[in-house]
Order: sequence, then C-alpha cells, then structure tokens
Amino acid sequence: MSLTNISFKRIQQLAIPAIIAGIAEPVLSSTDAAVVGNIPEFGTESLAAVGIVGAFLSALIWILGQTRSAISAIISQNLGAGTMEDLKSFPAQAVYFNIGLSIMLLLATYFFVEEIFTLLNAKGMILDLSVAYYDIRVWGFPLTLFTFAIFGIFRGLQNTFWPMIVAAIGAGVNVGLDFLFVYGLEGYVDAMGVVGAAWASLTAQGIMAVLSLVLVLKKTNVSLRLTFPLHPEINRLVVMSANLFLRSVALNVALILSTRSAAGLGTPIVAAHTIALNLWLFTAFFLDGYGAAGNILGGKLLGENNFNSLWQLTKKVVLYNTIVAAILVLLGLVFYDTLGWIYNKDAQVLDIYASVFYMVLFCIPFSAIAFTLDAIFKGLGEMGYLRNVLLASTFFGFVPVLLLSQYLGWGLWGIWLAIIVWVFWRGIALVIKYYKKYLPLAKR
Repeated sequence: MSLTNISFKRIQQLAIPAIIAGIAEPVLSSTDAAVVGNIPEFGTESLAAVGIVGAFLSALIWILGQTRSAISAIISQNLGAGTMEDLKSFPAQAVYFNIGLSIMLLLATYFFVEEIFTLLNAKGMILDLSVAYYDIRVWGFPLTLFTFAIFGIFRGLQNTFWPMIVAAIGAGVNVGLDFLFVYGLEGYVDAMGVVGAAWASLTAQGIMAVLSLVLVLKKTNVSLRLTFPLHPEINRLVVMSANLFLRSVALNVALILSTRSAAGLGTPIVAAHTIALNLWLFTAFFLDGYGAAGNILGGKLLGENNFNSLWQLTKKVVLYNTIVAAILVLLGLVFYDTLGWIYNKDAQVLDIYASVFYMVLFCIPFSAIAFTLDAIFKGLGEMGYLRNVLLASTFFGFVPVLLLSQYLGWGLWGIWLAIIVWVFWRGIALVIKYYKKYLPLAKR
C-alpha cells in the first residue's frame, strides 16, 4: 500500500500552485519585454535589448537555479525514508551554498558585460540599452537564487503553496512597477524606459526574497542558522549541482546561440524571436507545474522504494501535462496575433513573428513530455543522466541543425527547427531511460 498520496486531488494541490510559482521568472522577463517593446521611441531596439539580456540572465539563473531541484530531491527522499531528523543542518548549508555561488558568478560577469553582449551580436543603441538594463538587473541575481533555494526547501517538504504566494506577489509588483517606472507618472515619477524595467524587476526580486525568508522561518521548522560540520548530504548536493550546472550550461548554449543567431539577422528578426521565445518559455514554465508535482512526489516515493506508485504517478502527470499542452496550443492558435501585438506594434516585427509562431506551437507537445520527465528524473536524483541528455541534444542535435540552417539561409525558421529537434531529442532520451530502468522495478 502506498504511503504517499498520488491521487488526482493531491497532484492538483501541488501542481497548480507550482504552475503559478513557476511562471514568476518568465513573467518578470516577459513583462519587461512587453512594456519596453511599446515605448513610443526606440521600442523595437528596447525589445531587442531586453531579449538579449533576458536570454543571458535566464542562462545564469537556470545554471545555478538548478540547485533548487537538488535541494528538493534530497529533502523529499529523506522525507520518504523517514530520516528528516538527521537533516537539520542541511537546509541552511544549502541556502548559503546557493548564495555563495550566485555572488561568484555575478562578480565573474559584471565587469565584462559589454564584451558579453557584443559577443551576442548587440551593437550600437541595442548594446547601450543592454548594458544599462543588465547593470541594474544583475543585482537581483543573488536574491533570485536565495528565493529558489527556499522554494527547494518548501518543495522537498511537499509544499508548493507558499512559493506560489511569494511568486504571485512578486509578479504583481513587477507588472505594476514596470508601467510606473518605464512610462512614468506625470508630476510624480519620470519615465525611465529600459532602466525603469530593470528597477521594477530588481524591486520585485527583493520583495520575493524577503517574503521567502519570513515564510520559511514562520511556516516550517527549518533553521537558517549556519552550523558545522558540513552535513554528509552536502556532498551529494555538490555532485548533483555540478551535474545540473553542466546540464544547464548545455541548455543555455542552445538558448543563447538561438538569440545570437537571430541578432545577427537584424533588429526586426531578433525582436520577433524575443517575442516567440518569451511565449515558448512561458509555456515551458507553465508545463513545469505538473512536472513539479512529479518531482516532489517522485522523490518521496523513491525514498519509500515504492516503484509501482512511481509508475502510476508518472503516467498521470505526463497525461495531465499533455492535456495542458493541447490547451496551450489551441489558445495559441486563437490568440497568436494578439499575443504578438502585446509585445510590439511594428508591422515588420509582427509579420516575422507570425511566420514562425506555428513552430512554437508545434514544439509545445514535445515540451510537455520532455519537461515532465525531466522534473521526475530530478526528483529521482538522476542528475548525471540529465546532464548527458542535454549535452547530447545540444551538441549533436541543436547545434548541427542551427549550423545547417545558417548555411542554407533558413533564417529564423531554421533557428526554431533547431529548437524543435533539441526538445524532441530530450523527450525521447528520457522515455527510453525510464522504460529501461524504472518500469521493470515497478513490475517486480
């Protein structure tokens, strides 16, 4: 008999708050993009700059933010195994580990920002706007990584409600401040353009970090007082994080190369790509909700050695996410024109965006399978395999297709074909692994 509840109701209790929490970061970036893209003067250049910086910042956040999954996996597995009492010193050490990594990476990039964005094909006004935007937003990086670590603790404890509250408040603050700071309020606040969008995001990230700190101290028994010696699970956290670090590097090579390639094709094309990529990333984080439920419950089931329930859980969350993907595709088909118009009013940009948006929609069902299994495998601690899958799909799938498309002059269409191949590869590799390793265990 299963010790862990994997009913429809329980999965929804975890997945729906996780969906809301998961879209906070893309909401921050998407809101910035949508608001600055409609600045009366230089809206297209501002949108391109936010797109380039957004791709780079997302890369940094995802690279180190994966420690959230490692923290969650370790806590949930210990919870399932009944060894939480031995884990008291681990959460604080994990949080400080995350903060230390974020500060190191911030310092490693801050002084070379102009060179970094030049490599991403930002030039002239777009380069100037990118640097101005990044110089402010980058200080939110440690705040976001701290928040992610706390979210990992809550997830490990089978709780996605409080992360949802934090994320919803942060997103709401960001949206309101974006309009206030970017466009200004006559007589009270001067319009700050792209810089205003950066300040809005930084403020929202600060509020989310403070709320996370208060909630973890008030709503759990977790102590953030740093004590020594290091907990034995820290070694496993470092190994998991290292594998996820390499995995995320490969993942973000694909995303950054796609943005760099689009930037090399001209301002209207990178602006259109920014719209398409922001919408795809929004659906990706939306799909991550049921993946999070699989991650949280899967880790606990592994701790219980309950592989039959793990198989039942996997079938359920994949099915639910496939249904969500179908709904997202239908909504995209109906509202694709409106979605593009929200970001930018330039007719040339919107025409280019419309020419590739069907490829974004085509990618979503593959994303549902790949992202759901990816999350479950994180909960199971399969970080080494996830690393190998991303490395292979990026360097043997995405990159060759991208280079071929550049050689043949396929433009933005070729960039999105490379993304589709990349996601499809990931999904197939994870399905094969699950059927070979975990399905036999469920049938014993």
